[in-house]
Amino acid sequence: MTQPDQNAFRALADPTRRDILRLLSSQDMTIAQVAGQFDMTRAAVKKHLTVLSDGGLITVEARGRERINRLNPVGLAPVFSWLEYFDRFWDDRLDALKSAIEKDAT
Repeated sequence: MTQPDQNAFRALADPTRRDILRLLSSQDMTIAQVAGQFDMTRAAVKKHLTVLSDGGLITVEARGRERINRLNPVGLAPVFSWLEYFDRFWDDRLDALKSAIEKDAT
């Protein structure tokens, strides 16, 4: 696993950051708009946004004095790739179990 992949998983490890991603999935938001959704300081929200940006899960665009935070769906690719492995793993295991049960039933 490469460093950017590790950063994406690190970013997703925190429930607040996952909640921020959910917010950004519906609209782009400034730091102030995101902070308005949480019971924490703007500085704390900015730290969460920095971790999400470092993980490649959001992009930040400067518009004048504002910084617009946007979900970066491409940044989730390493996560989906990792989960896909386990999805195939369980499909194979369940197929083998089904075969074993059907064999015992006959």
